[in-house]
Amino acid sequence: METTLRGVGVSHGVAIGEVRHMGTAVLEPPAKQIPAEEAEREQGRARQAVEAVAADLIARGNLAGGEAQHVLEAQAMMAQDPELMADVDRRIAVGSTAERAVYDAFAAYRALLAGAGEYLAGRVADLDDVRNRIVARLLGVPMPGVPDSDEPYVLIARDLAPADTALLDPTLVLGFVTEEGGPTSHSAILARALGVPAVVAMPGAGELVEGTVIAVDGSTGEVFVDPSGEKRAELAKAAAERKALLSAASGPGATSDGHKVPLLANVGGPADVPAAVEAGAEGVGLFRTEFLFLDDSTRAPSEEKQVEAYRKVLEAFPEGRVVVRVLDAGADKPLDFLTPADEPNPALGVRGLRTLLDHPDVLRTQLSALARAAEGLPVYLEVMAPMVADRIDAKAFADACREAGLQAKFGAMVEIPSAALRARSILQEVEFLSLGTNDLAQYTFAADRQVGAVSRLQDPWQPALLDLVAASAEAAKAEGKSCGVCGEAASDPLLACVLTGLGVTSLSMGAASIPYVRAALAKHTLAQCERAAAAARAADTAADARAAAQAVLSGE
Repeated sequence: METTLRGVGVSHGVAIGEVRHMGTAVLEPPAKQIPAEEAEREQGRARQAVEAVAADLIARGNLAGGEAQHVLEAQAMMAQDPELMADVDRRIAVGSTAERAVYDAFAAYRALLAGAGEYLAGRVADLDDVRNRIVARLLGVPMPGVPDSDEPYVLIARDLAPADTALLDPTLVLGFVTEEGGPTSHSAILARALGVPAVVAMPGAGELVEGTVIAVDGSTGEVFVDPSGEKRAELAKAAAERKALLSAASGPGATSDGHKVPLLANVGGPADVPAAVEAGAEGVGLFRTEFLFLDDSTRAPSEEKQVEAYRKVLEAFPEGRVVVRVLDAGADKPLDFLTPADEPNPALGVRGLRTLLDHPDVLRTQLSALARAAEGLPVYLEVMAPMVADRIDAKAFADACREAGLQAKFGAMVEIPSAALRARSILQEVEFLSLGTNDLAQYTFAADRQVGAVSRLQDPWQPALLDLVAASAEAAKAEGKSCGVCGEAASDPLLACVLTGLGVTSLSMGAASIPYVRAALAKHTLAQCERAAAAARAADTAADARAAAQAVLSGE
């Protein structure tokens, strides 16, 4: 009998296939004592296992490239965390086996983070995956992971670690459903990059019986169990219509009455550029530069290395706009040479621009490298700072850009509510705003972006978040400046229309989402988008906001 379940749709498309469950997690190792003379040998085993797992994660990242690479490199750094390893050594010294010491050390770290409410608590799935991989290697058992299958299937998991998501084979994994996670989790972002339909935060996903046929709609978040022939035909028809719309829409982003909305790509490095170009991106709206700094957490990359990497991206968009975000270190991207190890809450401490202003030499080198990389190229370079809180921050960044001789527009990311509320003040110092809706939602609702239990508060359709977007866009319009969105909200075609109606001047997203957004905008006039935006803001819940906008744009 057909039943319908609902989660959060995070990656467009429809997948119909049999359920296959993720491999079982590593069992808890037995707690047994070892003689003191074996401690050194066990400590060596633990170190070897950690290094092997870190190397495997880095190799997976190199193979996957793009967005996945810097995610997996960050996970490798997590495996090699010196404090964790010191705890493992201490536990072995008092009699634990290597596997038990690793298990207990990670459990203690996990509990500490969760109890303190730190930003890194949102990386629990990543932390658990690292632990499981190390323990599996020590026990000599198969790694937990994607099931082996000769036939295509829909993958079901409690959550998906980045190492698994990054290397999914889209020819076999038709789509996936997870019980935990959120719309801005690593897995969701990587799913969009792969173009795999996905639904996250769906209660009861783990109870789906192996081999059951389900239909996953990654746009609506609906999962149909044992779908009828009629439902399959309905979904197939909708998918075909969507594909036809994608084929029909081409060229620059614009509403049906010609209002231009440049569609830009979010890229994590040169490896992401080909997909962006193929999707018809009109430039880059968010060039994340962290990938260069994750190779070695003990020191910054040289200016020459930075120049080479930046130029590869700039050269790909002649006459296009490329918006570079300077290093966003701290919180979930700690770097040994920059970020304090003892902050009680890194998400609310020294991160983003605050870190760079504390280390002006790192900022100066990066800005100089960007200036050199753009020399002689017909590209429109724009550089923005993450985590700008007020006009003082904006001025400090603009001054640093001028001192470095950077011939580019300087901008500020709006990720903190104070920046949205005082956007007009900030715009006295910079030339554009870019809304990072992922962090803006996190800070507005005090809801960690990686925790499935609070995913409803991370929904970009929340009316309070739309109010902050509107405030920023209105301030930019009043100052005659631009205000784009580079957060994951821009990748939702319906929400992209609403953002346009709120006054946003450009949209940046993962390359796979660009055709969907282009097609959605081409179906509606600017006036329709404005009416949909007003209807969404008038609602009290995210679900009602979406429904209200949908009703306006569908003519109901």
